[in-house]
Amino acid sequence: MKIVIVGNGVAGTMAAKAIRDHDPGASITILAAEGHPYYPRPNLIEYVAGGLPRAKLFAFPPGWASGLGIDLRLATPARAIRPESREVEPAAGGALPYDRLLLADGASAAVPPIRGADKGGVFTLRTLDDAEAIVEHVRKRPRVAVVGGGLLGLEIARALQARSAEVEVIEFLPHLLPRQLDPAGGEVLKSQIERRGIRVRVGLATEEILGRTDVEGLRFKDGSEIRVDTAVLAAGVRPNLALARQAGLAVDRGVLVNDRMETSLPGIYAAGDGTQHDGRLYGIIPAAFEQARIAAAAILDREGRYIGTVPSNTLKVAGMALTSVGLVNPEGPGFEELRASNPEAGIYKKIVLRDGALVGAVWLGTKAGVAELVKAVSRKTPAASRKHDLLREDFDFASL
Repeated sequence: MKIVIVGNGVAGTMAAKAIRDHDPGASITILAAEGHPYYPRPNLIEYVAGGLPRAKLFAFPPGWASGLGIDLRLATPARAIRPESREVEPAAGGALPYDRLLLADGASAAVPPIRGADKGGVFTLRTLDDAEAIVEHVRKRPRVAVVGGGLLGLEIARALQARSAEVEVIEFLPHLLPRQLDPAGGEVLKSQIERRGIRVRVGLATEEILGRTDVEGLRFKDGSEIRVDTAVLAAGVRPNLALARQAGLAVDRGVLVNDRMETSLPGIYAAGDGTQHDGRLYGIIPAAFEQARIAAAAILDREGRYIGTVPSNTLKVAGMALTSVGLVNPEGPGFEELRASNPEAGIYKKIVLRDGALVGAVWLGTKAGVAELVKAVSRKTPAASRKHDLLREDFDFASL
């Protein structure tokens, strides 16, 4: 069987390994747009911070793909898919035949419609090349504005501060981490980040990046300005859909797939950040892993169905522990929200119940009980009878 995988991010790489694990004889070719082997994107933050050398960015040792009989073609993006003849056309020309094709070309950094976003000194962070360019630029131009107060923006701010940069975070919405926190949790996080020497401005819309050819400052819609010489735009990502559209695949916000990760055309599968399943685009590593596993099984005609991924992040944000799992900003009837907050200690806890069952939680500033909490939310564990105990420091979620 000839299998072609477009993309060597987490979904494409893990699908290739899973296929090889179950079929030693399959022909596997990976077309990679980047000129680098697979690296977990979170490693880029530690690289920017100076805490991870370049050689340790990569997930596997040199030559791992050839050792498994996988034809990994770096700096070789796909230009077109020809479903009628079952061929992929690399950008360099020619045709690569396939029996099964996995589209895993992911997403690209979103650039918001800000005047002057094309000036020198304006960056996004999505690839290793981006990270290297930012590090080099900030060495001489250390006054930095990070536009975007989501997870990526805050982590970029922390990383650049570790490089001795003077950093400000600009968030359009009224509070930080709008996808993971509610306003009260966002305020606790803001105060703790500012204590660490990073200025945070919320509810502020960036209108223009100032300067003739290079960044000299930012102007906001309220007329105020700040002077900086580097701007990093952290406004999320946009799925790469050009190939899918060119091939005639059904797309919405992402490439549409069923529970077997099958697209609308036979023999073509999709997984990763550009994939939309049951109305959802995930854009998180756990979903990409699971989708890759199911796609690999389907390609080999093995059993397996994707049932979705419960959004769960357990990480450090600007040095603070944060776990956000399930529904954290619910809308509609049937929900109950429980909170406990200690702003001075930087601790904020929130539990979301729906009809008495655990469906969401935020744990900021503490890791106590996190592993069992995540499991309880993932299982939608009934908790109505214990709801007054859930926010106690010593509560054991395994007891539910």
